[in-house]
Amino acid sequence: MARLNLLEETRFEKLPTTIYPDQHVASVNVAQRISALIRSKQQQNKMAVLGLATGATPVRVYAELVRMHREEGLSFRNVITFNLDEYYPMQPTAAQSYVTFMNENLFEHIDIKRENVHIPDGTLPLEEIHEYCLEYERKIEALGGLDLQILGIGRTGHIGFNEPGSAPNSGTRLVTLDDLTRRDASRDFGGKENVPRKAITMGIGTIFKAREIILMAWSGKKAPIIKKAVEGEMSSDVPATYLQLSDNVEFVLDVDAASELTRFNTPWLVKDCVWDEALIKKAVIWLSKTVQKPILKLTDEDYNNNGMAQLATEKGPAYNINIDIFNKLQRTITGWPGGKPGADDTRRPERAEPAQKRVVVFSPHPDDDVISMGGTFIRLVDQGHDVHVAYQTSGNTAVWDDDVLRYMEFAIDFNKSIGEDSDKLEAIYANMRNFIQEKQPNQVDTQEIRDVKAFIRKSEAFAGARYAGLSDDNIHFMALPFYETGKTVKKPVTDIDVEITMELLRKVKPHQVFAAGDFADPHGTHIVCFRIVEEALRRLRETEDWAMDCWLWMYRGAWHEFETHEIEMAVPLSPQEVMRKRYAIFKHQSQKDRPVFPGDDEREFWIRAEERTRETAKSYDDLGLAEYEAMEAFVRWKF
Repeated sequence: MARLNLLEETRFEKLPTTIYPDQHVASVNVAQRISALIRSKQQQNKMAVLGLATGATPVRVYAELVRMHREEGLSFRNVITFNLDEYYPMQPTAAQSYVTFMNENLFEHIDIKRENVHIPDGTLPLEEIHEYCLEYERKIEALGGLDLQILGIGRTGHIGFNEPGSAPNSGTRLVTLDDLTRRDASRDFGGKENVPRKAITMGIGTIFKAREIILMAWSGKKAPIIKKAVEGEMSSDVPATYLQLSDNVEFVLDVDAASELTRFNTPWLVKDCVWDEALIKKAVIWLSKTVQKPILKLTDEDYNNNGMAQLATEKGPAYNINIDIFNKLQRTITGWPGGKPGADDTRRPERAEPAQKRVVVFSPHPDDDVISMGGTFIRLVDQGHDVHVAYQTSGNTAVWDDDVLRYMEFAIDFNKSIGEDSDKLEAIYANMRNFIQEKQPNQVDTQEIRDVKAFIRKSEAFAGARYAGLSDDNIHFMALPFYETGKTVKKPVTDIDVEITMELLRKVKPHQVFAAGDFADPHGTHIVCFRIVEEALRRLRETEDWAMDCWLWMYRGAWHEFETHEIEMAVPLSPQEVMRKRYAIFKHQSQKDRPVFPGDDEREFWIRAEERTRETAKSYDDLGLAEYEAMEAFVRWKF
């Protein structure tokens, strides 16, 4: 019976999928399967032939294999590897090379024979590539094919570098990279313009021949493409859908990557549900959007015709459900983000007392505060709360080099204008100019350049926070050590990062903390900064009474907003407040027009922010609630 239920739940899925609670558990499981294959082949005195992938997805798998080698005696002497792909052109010693990646993450730490390692050669003359690719195929075939191929998946649906348009029988070849793929790689190369336009990749047809294929995907960023790959029709537009033709494939996902699959996102379409408050709210909002009716106009027929008959039967009639959800949404809307003094707060998002709260707004980068919650920030100040802002990182990797020279030129001219000697400044400036002229993609800046970039971001943050109404004493620059590498790849978080955060929190003793809960941040800084705040508050709650009464609210940045059913506090903004927020964002001049790392959204940050908050307001309006100019949304973190 359990198996029948599972089949019903997964009937939209055209590929076997296994879901783990997080990527750590999933990665260990995949590593154990690789280890079991290697050991089995060792017992048979045979070679294990592995197809390997690069990128962030398999990193923890490789780390676990290295641990097994060191601690459990797992040997790789009988292993032959073939990597999926390599950029072209690409020197093997380059930081962005997949040769470098594989050496740093796996090969330098195990006992594999170097002659058994095969990675496409990005240094070949163009006229030699075709024959090289044929030979790559012949080597795999001569060994009897791949025993196991591990894959990641790109947001275009590519596997390896088989971009949209690839044929299901394609072999190893030179390909042109999709623009989205190059944008996703831009941070590693110091800008999209430095990302190679081509790559050598193993073909889909070659991948198919593997006796076992494991495709891994982690995080909500991959959820949309996973839904297409697992539930969509086969199409060259999403090359991963061709894996539906294989009998030997398994998708290994964490819960976030699986979140848009039908059985998780809209479970009422595939099974009977336990209808708790959160699921009812999500389902009713989904139904309203699906049939394009305000919530209060939904009928029993709408419920019955859209897979929600069980809900109407158990909790209905529809009118009663509609009223309940409408009221719950109405109560999330408040013009008093710090609580309304003297009001009944039983059903309000925030407490009425104390009337004037101490508030800390944590901003991962020096502009996230005004971009993400600038209207609420200003409202909290206007309503008399003791508001502090804490800039968690310097943001010094996201400043253009020519801005550094411009600010140095200003400093030299100012020094001269007040009669000071400028020889030392001019010498530093000359060194900076020479360095920038010779600078390689993603090369670490000199300390002086990094300092100037940090000073630029700091001065802009001061201007934005002052515009929002804060005094200088309430503006804090944390410069958390994990960030200060000068590279796009940061150091691991340590207790020092947490202790710096705890020290600030002890000083302010806030009633409210706002932190970036935008875990879709393509650079990863937001989730790291959030975890630091969460851990700091968790530790403080063990010893300090005030911390037990401190509420943590999550806001989202310039990438994705909370889903409407998730929102617990929606702060409406008037047209005038939208303009004030825009001017606060404008104070961050180094991020205006074209930021260094825009992600896959080329719009300016102020435009993204305004359109996102207008979309939130429109979603409430479409559901039948009041129409506002814009809304900023928040979700309370539960400890």
